[in-house]
Amino acid sequence: MSALLVLLLVLALCAGLLLGFPVAFTLGGVALLFAGLGIALGVFDAAFLEAFPNRVFGIMGNETLLAVPLFVFMGVMLQRSKMAEDLLETVAAQFGRARGGLVYAVLVVGALLAASTGIVGATVVTLGLIALPTMLRHGYCPRLASGAVCASGTLGQIIPPSVVLVLLGDQLGSAYQQAQLKLGNFAPQTVSVGDLFAGAVLPGLLLVVLYLVYAAWVAWRQPQRAPALDPAALPQRSGAQLLLAVIPPVLLIVCVLGSILFGYATPTEAAGVGAVGASLLALARGQLDLDCLRHVSRETVMITAMVFAILVGAALFALVFRGFGGDDLVHDLLTGLPGGKWGAIFAVMLLMFLLGFVLDFIEIVFVVVPIVAPVLFLLGVDPVWLGVMMAINLQTSFLTPPFGFALFYLRGAVPEGLATTDLYRGVLPFIGLQLLMLLLLALWPALATWLPGVLAAA
Repeated sequence: MSALLVLLLVLALCAGLLLGFPVAFTLGGVALLFAGLGIALGVFDAAFLEAFPNRVFGIMGNETLLAVPLFVFMGVMLQRSKMAEDLLETVAAQFGRARGGLVYAVLVVGALLAASTGIVGATVVTLGLIALPTMLRHGYCPRLASGAVCASGTLGQIIPPSVVLVLLGDQLGSAYQQAQLKLGNFAPQTVSVGDLFAGAVLPGLLLVVLYLVYAAWVAWRQPQRAPALDPAALPQRSGAQLLLAVIPPVLLIVCVLGSILFGYATPTEAAGVGAVGASLLALARGQLDLDCLRHVSRETVMITAMVFAILVGAALFALVFRGFGGDDLVHDLLTGLPGGKWGAIFAVMLLMFLLGFVLDFIEIVFVVVPIVAPVLFLLGVDPVWLGVMMAINLQTSFLTPPFGFALFYLRGAVPEGLATTDLYRGVLPFIGLQLLMLLLLALWPALATWLPGVLAAA
């Protein structure tokens, strides 16, 4: 009976989400309905619900999660300061004379924005409004142009500092401690957000290189899809202007990410530095006023409230799922798969990839990760490597048609005449490159574990 109710619980949750009900209320509402049904049937212990208030207080008092609103504030402030526009125009002036130069500029600027803002929606919309019309006007292939904008915008998922990595670090840290306690280690080690930031640096940079290599290959094999621009059609930018456009975001990245990686600050403290730094950059550009501060604060509160509401709903869902014995069912399922550890990893990655078609990364992190991560850790999976693998996998959820959120963001910002089919077909090569990055990381785990090990030894 319990196994049947677990299955029905998951199916009811999926049905509610597909019908468009708010995620946080769907998680909590479905969980409460099935908890009541289980109590009535005598297969659910109501004592599990008594732990819910402690879970909520634990979420509200979690210092790591305080980095979420601070990083969001930093990203929205930088987007509001129009730094991206100046950066893109300046970099495009340097690359535009080469075949595929505008695509290179979009990818480089997307990587810089990812490391300084980390907000996918803002980056995709900004690049879509500024770069996409320019590329189309100069004869770039619509599929290549739109695919590059979407892919570069989603780099904020994997290149730290990333809100995704903050949320993953919190969930994986708890799961890793649970697994070690089950193994009899009563002084469990922890995996921190800083560890995930360090582990994601090399894979994130390698993914940017893969994007650039693909763009160069297209420009070489099919130059008509990415033509070189007439220098007279490009904005004139000097070397000094390039430095003035690039140095501020790079300096902010060094201050925020460097302080975390080298142990000078926790992610939360570094996020506070980033929020102040972004405000100072906006002030230096003459963009910081009361209206700007009001807009940034409102956006920060809305995004943060959504994240924490989903987290509270997911905590209730996890309690009910555990009360029905769902954890044991998942453990038996994953450990019983052929291939042992690698079979379980493949199944989890495939599940997350498929869920990315219909769910946002926040729901996947808060619902799926706490259920499957402890089992994988019991099988001996490295937590940092697993976190980076999950982050890259979740990145594909922003690009996969038909519900990829990056596609929705760009669809609302594209110029007239760009067909939705071009948009969908344009992201397919970049999805393939992300899956290739997953394969490379699976074959060479040191891509994610080497830098954290070096920093820990130092």
